[in-house]
Amino acid sequence: MHEDQKSDSLDLKRLAFQAFFAIASGFFLFIFLWLGSIILDQVWNSGTIMPGISMQGIDLSGLTIDEAAQKLGTEFVFTPTGEISLTYADIVWQAAPDQLGLTLDLQGSARQAYDFGRKGSLGSFLAYQLMNRRSKHDLPAIVVFDQQKAYEYLVQVSQAYDLPLREAGLELNGTQVIALPGQAGRKLDIPASMEQLTEQTRRGEFSSLTMTVVEQQPDIIDAGPFAAAAQEILARPFILQVPAGQPDAGRNYSIEPEDMAPMLFFTRQQQNGQAALVPEFRSDLLTAWINDLALRVNIWPQNARFIFNDETRQLDLLSASTTGRSLDVQVSLASAQSALAQRQAGAVLTFNSAAPAVDDSKTGADLGITELVHMESSYFFGSSEARIQNIEKAASEFHGLLIPPGAVFSMAANMGDISLDNGYTEALIIFNGRTIEGVGGGVCQVSTTLFRTAFFAGFPINERYPHAYRVSYYEKTASNQRNSDLAGLDATVFVPLVDLKFTNDTPYWLLMETYISRSTHRLTWKFYSTSDGRTMEWQTTGPVNIVEAKKPLYKLNTDLNTGEIRQVDYEADGADVRVERSVFRDGNIYFSDTINTHYEPWRAIFEYGPGTEGIPESQATQ
Repeated sequence: MHEDQKSDSLDLKRLAFQAFFAIASGFFLFIFLWLGSIILDQVWNSGTIMPGISMQGIDLSGLTIDEAAQKLGTEFVFTPTGEISLTYADIVWQAAPDQLGLTLDLQGSARQAYDFGRKGSLGSFLAYQLMNRRSKHDLPAIVVFDQQKAYEYLVQVSQAYDLPLREAGLELNGTQVIALPGQAGRKLDIPASMEQLTEQTRRGEFSSLTMTVVEQQPDIIDAGPFAAAAQEILARPFILQVPAGQPDAGRNYSIEPEDMAPMLFFTRQQQNGQAALVPEFRSDLLTAWINDLALRVNIWPQNARFIFNDETRQLDLLSASTTGRSLDVQVSLASAQSALAQRQAGAVLTFNSAAPAVDDSKTGADLGITELVHMESSYFFGSSEARIQNIEKAASEFHGLLIPPGAVFSMAANMGDISLDNGYTEALIIFNGRTIEGVGGGVCQVSTTLFRTAFFAGFPINERYPHAYRVSYYEKTASNQRNSDLAGLDATVFVPLVDLKFTNDTPYWLLMETYISRSTHRLTWKFYSTSDGRTMEWQTTGPVNIVEAKKPLYKLNTDLNTGEIRQVDYEADGADVRVERSVFRDGNIYFSDTINTHYEPWRAIFEYGPGTEGIPESQATQ
């Protein structure tokens, strides 16, 4: 290499070194000066917020943290008006931020402004110092959101402005139908509104909040057309008709509008794809009405009645059997409901038939009625025509009547109505401690005869009540003589409180026949069945513990004439009677029982007309 070339190379290296040194010196000088300015800036602004720092437009540069907090507390507003506009459906009002749980964190916000440019990562710190130190920075404030307080406020809003969904309906005022209008419902969706408020708070959007409201429309808003239809229903009776095929087919039973109105209510149903108000009967009230109707229209099945022919030993038909019917309450109720829903004026009743246990075709062999098993008679010498009429009427109720095997027979249940309309008349009865005129006097002659027939036939007696005092009729014999051995073998019936019951404890049906002989003053009761080999023995104490009746009592009766005296009650001594019975079957004891009877002493009572002489003063009463 030439000397000149070496010299040039050295000059270039020298120049490059000099240039590098100059650049490095300049860079290090810049860094020195930049760092110096940072240090100077930090020292100069020590304890105060950096220049150019503001919050929500409020200049905080050069202020201490406390000064900044004080200034924010004085000048910061969430919105220009200081309130937040709230919208609920079409309702708008203003609310203070703190009502929604929004408050400014003064110290936190001031600290955030103070820390800006001082803290953070090294990269962000250097970027700020290098490029943004002389720029202006408007920082977001730190807002505290109390969600519990916001939730409680929204609950208050919901309570104030929510509207319940109300379907149109109908109500009744007597027989007047009143239409109740429907109402659209609306309800604040609190969770959705809370979520929306939380998001706006995060973004610093405080000027307004449109809350989430859920609206519902009723299926029926106007009940007017349905009210008119319901009023038509109440303009006429609702008819329940007996169907064809019944003995009283076509007979109508009416539910009058004033009775029907309390039974009605209205339900919302879909009809032809649209909501409708459909009338219905209250099932409990209509069921009660139909049950009451059933008592009037039900026909109990009646067994055939027979007479045992003593010559042929066969049963002769006395009266035909009757097929019964019972109102099917549930089916009739459903029919009425369906008819009402279709705005029909009535419905057809439904009956279930009930066949009798014994129809006309039954024979004695079918029923086990093959012989006379027992008969008893009682005598009614001296009875009035009225009393005999009642004996005949009561006895006829049991003529040809059948008792099933194993059944408990109740005389009261088979008596029918003891009334003037049913063929009874007034005669002497024992009532409330007196012998007085009453409908059905003489019926106890029948109950006494039945009791004795069951007793001496050896059937178990389930229920029996004696008379209050000894009645001479029931101790009479065929010769019209009194037999005290018959004391304690009477039975009284007072429907429905006092009954006579016995059990047919055989495997055969029991046929009863009753016969009245006016010429011999005799009532005869016969039991036909098949003997199961039972016999009976009995013994009686006869009347004991005799208590003499008090002296007769005389009572003034202003309806009687002077000198007229009439006996209205009859003397009888008090006594106790014990009757013991043993029933055997096939020679072995089957059962035994005891009939205890207590008779009160009974005084005679006479009535006399005003001015009648000879009345004992000690026995007279006004």
